[in-house]
Amino acid sequence: MLAMPSETLACPDTARPERLAAQLADMIPGAATIRVSLNDPMQVWPHPHAIAKDAAGETIDLNRTTARVAARWVLRVWPEADWNRPHTFDLAAATLTGSDLAAAGRGH
Repeated sequence: MLAMPSETLACPDTARPERLAAQLADMIPGAATIRVSLNDPMQVWPHPHAIAKDAAGETIDLNRTTARVAARWVLRVWPEADWNRPHTFDLAAATLTGSDLAAAGRGH
């Protein structure tokens, strides 16, 4: 796809978040949200990391590969987000919010 001088895509793909939500729901059955950060607790240096939660807020166990792939997919859809802090991707709404805002809204 061609880019305009501002490096903005000439035809932005507005359906990407919805497609990503569907793909992640297929990859992680039962997931309602995916918390994404660059702080994998098993690594000393920054690595993409994801934590999936179900609708009740319970953590869904992910293997390292699934967690890393899910995080990378979210990072690629929102490269402009400030990834110095975690973000939460809501699969039902296909929206990304800062984790602090999402946690406050859900009473965590």
